[in-house]
Amino acid sequence: MIVQTSGNARLVRHAELLSREMCLADHWRLDTEAHLKLSHEEHRTIERALRQRDAHGAEQAMRAHLRRVACSVQTHHCPHLSPSPKETIMRKFMLLTLSVALAGSAQAQGTIKIGAITSVTGRFAEFGKMQLAGFKVGVAEVNRRGGIGGRKVELIIEDNASDVNKGLAAAERLVNAGVPLVINEYSSSLVKAQAQYLARQRVPNLVITSSGDDITKPGSDYIFRLNQPATEYARVILNIFRDKKFKTMAVIAGTGAFEKSVADAAQVIAKEYGINIVEDQRYDKGLTDFRPVLNRIKAKNPDGLLMVSYAEDSVALMRQAREVGVKPRLFAGGAAGFALPEFVKDSGTAAENVITATAWIPQLRYSGVQKLNVELVKALGGAEPSYHAAQAYAGVIVAAEAIRRAGGTDREKVKVALNGLNMQTAFGPVQFKDYDGFRNQNPLVMVAQQVQGANSCPSTPRA
Repeated sequence: MIVQTSGNARLVRHAELLSREMCLADHWRLDTEAHLKLSHEEHRTIERALRQRDAHGAEQAMRAHLRRVACSVQTHHCPHLSPSPKETIMRKFMLLTLSVALAGSAQAQGTIKIGAITSVTGRFAEFGKMQLAGFKVGVAEVNRRGGIGGRKVELIIEDNASDVNKGLAAAERLVNAGVPLVINEYSSSLVKAQAQYLARQRVPNLVITSSGDDITKPGSDYIFRLNQPATEYARVILNIFRDKKFKTMAVIAGTGAFEKSVADAAQVIAKEYGINIVEDQRYDKGLTDFRPVLNRIKAKNPDGLLMVSYAEDSVALMRQAREVGVKPRLFAGGAAGFALPEFVKDSGTAAENVITATAWIPQLRYSGVQKLNVELVKALGGAEPSYHAAQAYAGVIVAAEAIRRAGGTDREKVKVALNGLNMQTAFGPVQFKDYDGFRNQNPLVMVAQQVQGANSCPSTPRA
């Protein structure tokens, strides 16, 4: 089950309907419906108890509520009824207390809730769409296999609207909801803030797509990253440049956290490989005319051109590069926008022969890859999935396994379970390690694909 909200109004509605039904059955009349409603604080107290499977705590809170109601409700008593009006309403509300507490407790025990944050709306919504599809497939698979200890998994998804402050608010809601773990999303600039907040709250945070090196370097005991760091995005491209014996290259990248991480890593690796970077241009969000930058790069005539940008920029970059006549031996994208199916479609012939780093392709030989691809296509309504969807799927599988090994939803035990994981998924192997300054980082390599004939294919790139 996937629920895109942390709220739960059913508890109050259930209480109101039962109260009205019981009172009318005994010919009681309440002065106003307002007396039946839980106050905001009462509702929060009861729901918190039910989320923690504390039926006793929920009952105590409801007892406090019924005492308040009994003092304020005026009744008309039919003479033949016994006992007194006040005694009867107290008894009815005690029955209501038990029914609501038991129903809420049973619901809490019936599902295990896992938190997730993604960009359902805003500038990163295209990536959020992919992640929602992956979440759906992952939850369905876990529940089809019996859930966790016989209990179904429910994903509580919060939308950060592609905004840092809204992302922090989303993280806070999930902390207050008592989830044992939060699956974190795409944009490095958003995820870093969210992950640091969750770490301060001592909530395990499973990063599934965000790649900024500084999320897990130095990282935190509570931050675990499933996907590859930005350094690996640069490395897979620079390995190709090295193997092709390129002597020079140029870089054009945005100034966001992800783009900066990949471009900075490329600087280090290029020096290691003896490749001279003849031009390194960074641009701010909102730039739409890349021609002046591209003309400077054209004048340097590099062997390779590495571009790192999000969805809205990747198509414009490629079309304008072809337009001004930039002709490196290879155009390369640092994943992100270049790895989306829409890049190939919207760029048309301008995308031909462009290579890009990618975290996952359906041609990989991990067990279950083809089946996963079929399920993701179905979840996307027939559209081709990007690696972001596969990462979201793997996030659910890994989160469920950690909770299973923890024997429950205790956050500290879930953290320990994540530390000890060593498992295979259709996204790839998962084991969180400390290496090269990274902490709790899954050491998974990237792969490359090249656009050939309007399709993205894994192959030795043509240069």
